[in-house]
Amino acid sequence: MTPLRQQMIDAMRQRGFAERTQRSYLWAVRDLARFHRRSPAELGVPELEHYFRHLALERGLSGATCRLHRNGIRFLYLKVLQWSAFDVPFVVPKRAQRIPELLTRQEVVRILDACANPKHRMLLKICYACGLRVSEVVALRVRDIDGERGLLRVEQGKGAKDRLVPVSPTLLTELRRYWVLFRPTEWLFPAGRDRCTPLSISSAQRVFSRAKATAGIAKIGGIHGLRHAYATHQLEAGLPVHRLQRVLGHGHLQSTLRYLHWVPERRPEAGGPVDLVAGLAVRHG
Repeated sequence: MTPLRQQMIDAMRQRGFAERTQRSYLWAVRDLARFHRRSPAELGVPELEHYFRHLALERGLSGATCRLHRNGIRFLYLKVLQWSAFDVPFVVPKRAQRIPELLTRQEVVRILDACANPKHRMLLKICYACGLRVSEVVALRVRDIDGERGLLRVEQGKGAKDRLVPVSPTLLTELRRYWVLFRPTEWLFPAGRDRCTPLSISSAQRVFSRAKATAGIAKIGGIHGLRHAYATHQLEAGLPVHRLQRVLGHGHLQSTLRYLHWVPERRPEAGGPVDLVAGLAVRHG
């Protein structure tokens, strides 16, 4: 490991960056060094501008991927190499404004019904019933479930923030049945029989993809679609946007407001999150 790479790792750890962010930023810097065949410390603005043009024009990367590269490289030069500014021209493809295809409640039921494995079915059900990200649901521990207060603790979610998510009485009952059946000790969804490690994100994504295919649902989107469905169905039931923002763990209200595109006529009641599981007529129970 080069000293520069170690310095960057140390700088990211000091700031509490998530492991996935650290890997992405290191990958971006490594790609820059390979492109110019020189250490990033030896490069200047012209070389960086050339590299960013290469990403967009020659490699045809998406706007999101180009921005990821830029964020990692910008961090290196500002926080590690101590540049006073990062004034590098940066033009990326215009981001397409699309509304993902929303899963209806009936389609959620079909996906859950198509998942024969009880552990996997419970994982998908929590994703939908609590609006969790896939990274959050696989990281759940048994101790994160507060049955007395009806809350679920999301530890160090996106942005390195903890939050509490309401758990409906119906879901709590099903979680108790799940615990009796599988007796998880630490991780709520352990990988394999050793129970020492949690299920991986990619495994959870495959579980959803298989269930969706078995259910015959052709809508585009992965497991994150269950989180989208949670947000939209709660808005339809009258949950205020600012409360949904807290439950979803959004840092900015603008991220939550996008769900209003799916809800042209919201109910005006300012109640709490509704019990989405109670209305699901899932065959497996």
